[in-house]
Amino acid sequence: MKMNKDEQALWTEIERWEDAFFAHETTDLEKSYQNWIDKSFAQLGEEKQQQLLEKVDAVLFQLHAVLQNSRSLDDFRERTLLHAKVFQSDIETIEEMKGLSVNELRFLAEQHMAKQRLLALGQGGLAGMGGALLLALDLPALMALQLRSLQQLALTYGYEVKHPLEMMLILKLFHVATLPKAYQEPAWYGLFREIERTDEYTPHFYGSGQQIIASPWTQQLIRQIGKSVVISMLKKKTIQGVPLIGMAFGAGINYRNTRQVLEIGHRFYQKRLLLEKYL
Repeated sequence: MKMNKDEQALWTEIERWEDAFFAHETTDLEKSYQNWIDKSFAQLGEEKQQQLLEKVDAVLFQLHAVLQNSRSLDDFRERTLLHAKVFQSDIETIEEMKGLSVNELRFLAEQHMAKQRLLALGQGGLAGMGGALLLALDLPALMALQLRSLQQLALTYGYEVKHPLEMMLILKLFHVATLPKAYQEPAWYGLFREIERTDEYTPHFYGSGQQIIASPWTQQLIRQIGKSVVISMLKKKTIQGVPLIGMAFGAGINYRNTRQVLEIGHRFYQKRLLLEKYL
């Protein structure tokens, strides 16, 4: 069984995207920055390093579990199936979404992603107001929004997120999508190699005790601290009493980060679907 014309075009598009997206040469500045991060992280000691990574893992698991069992995700599942019936009237389950054409799935996914990008823009704008509580909630709120975005993409492409395997895949995909650029390519292809070694009946590495977050991800925490510092400084620059510059800065950062998570997530599910159908 061969790919049809639209599927072949999408496969070629994904290959070109991979070549362009992961074409990254580390600059001297980036190397210096990474060395500084590594040295700073090393100063914590192995025990504290592990404790920090485990805490981030725990937050991710909790966020994912809460979102997975939320009414809003159930509502999204129902809306997705309702919208899918426009293209194929006999669709009743999420798994049957895989029967839609790649262009129909892309159309549905694009609608959902557009909403999530707008939510990221608004959430970043609120954080940009510079309040202590809003800044403290910025990172967990952004992580929750991005995890929910990946859950929505999974459902759109026919993968039920309440399955333990899919839960872990989303967490691993989030990790890949939020890693520093220099680490994303090997993590991306590594995720597909892991998928090849399993099937829906084999839990393999998707055990509850597995660590998701690796040490390079700590750069995200450093960037978050830096963003908070900048927003706090911009809070003093107001226009008619409103810190518009800080709000624009926070909105722009969160929008850009979420757009990247959505882009990687969308390509992941497109490629995974084609691989499952033809390879």
